[in-house]
Amino acid sequence: MTEPSDVELAVRLLRETPTHENRPAEQLARWAETALAFGDELADRDEPDPPVRVTEADGGRRDGEVLLAEYHARRGVVTVYRDSLALLRRVAVRHGWDADVPAPALRDAAVAHELVHHRLHHGAGRELNRRLGHTAARLGPFRVPGHVAGADELVAHRFAHRRSGLGKSPLLLTAALAASLRAGD
Repeated sequence: MTEPSDVELAVRLLRETPTHENRPAEQLARWAETALAFGDELADRDEPDPPVRVTEADGGRRDGEVLLAEYHARRGVVTVYRDSLALLRRVAVRHGWDADVPAPALRDAAVAHELVHHRLHHGAGRELNRRLGHTAARLGPFRVPGHVAGADELVAHRFAHRRSGLGKSPLLLTAALAASLRAGD
């Protein structure tokens, strides 16, 4: 069985995002391709990451969701959730991906994912929105650019993949984790 491509997984993620459920598949695919390419571009840039302190804690599983890490902008801290990373690692091992998803790379991916959200919030997000080309409103010749919900997550997943050395895509890991949670893990 072949694994779905990142574009296919990204389209699924966008489709499941509120406000996108009735959008044409072609539009979602264009947005997915644009966001993934932007994640590649950010990963290739020779820019230093913002200075952050990385802490570890348990408590990433909350009310049916799993948080691998979170960035606290005011304090410049990324909190990595050990219990969530361990759960994702178990899911990867069950799928036979243990060699492709070593624990250190998984942790690196979680931190990189959060750092790119910082970049998107401080300038790069405006360029992403421009490239996505979504219009929220139009009045004659005036256009109000819109935000594409979920596109920032696609950028962060791709950036994390490129920066971490994971052998499996974070989008694929997210899909596997979601399926595992639906199955009752």
